[in-house]
Amino acid sequence: FLLLFSFSLFLSEIMASSVSTGVKFVPEEDNFLQRHVAFFDRNKDGIVYPSETFQGFRAIGCGYLLSTVASVFINLGLSRKTRPGKGFSFMFPIEVKNIHLAKHGSDSGVYDKDGRFVASKFEEIFAKHAHTHRDALTNQELKELLNANKEPNDRKGWLAAYTEWKILHYLCKDKNGLLHKDTVRAAYDGSLFEKLEQQQRSSKTSKKHP
Repeated sequence: FLLLFSFSLFLSEIMASSVSTGVKFVPEEDNFLQRHVAFFDRNKDGIVYPSETFQGFRAIGCGYLLSTVASVFINLGLSRKTRPGKGFSFMFPIEVKNIHLAKHGSDSGVYDKDGRFVASKFEEIFAKHAHTHRDALTNQELKELLNANKEPNDRKGWLAAYTEWKILHYLCKDKNGLLHKDTVRAAYDGSLFEKLEQQQRSSKTSKKHP
């Protein structure tokens, strides 16, 4: 299996870095789920290959191991769902325009069935679970949120939700372990990833030029 996926990474790297047709995919302005995923479409062609998922996670500050596991977990899990009517591909591509078809269960409901942002569901997260601080979640409150959203017999959906929230908490918690409301909202529309990438670039530049 690892050999197969390593081969797919190699193929996807070739595809992702191939000559562009000049046509760039632009996510719908009001489709937050497309905007969220589009960050990982590094060459902006509307398709996310495993190598791009890896590059995206590295860009926001994740280590090699987490980035590799994420590229395996995400592309294997989402590729087939976002390519309706198409056959199996060894490159495990994810089509950004169809990402709403890969929505998993046991989630917060902040994305609707088409991938658009549902403000009331977002506010509900903090109204129900932010007990200690009105606009932030502690690690324990995050666990409460995940358990509250868990649907019966939906192990895959719950695992996906757990992984997403835990990575977000790991990367973005403050010095007191709090995950703030504005950070969570930025994660939903993808703008958080751009911010994290810029922070990583600035950090690397400052280390080179103390």
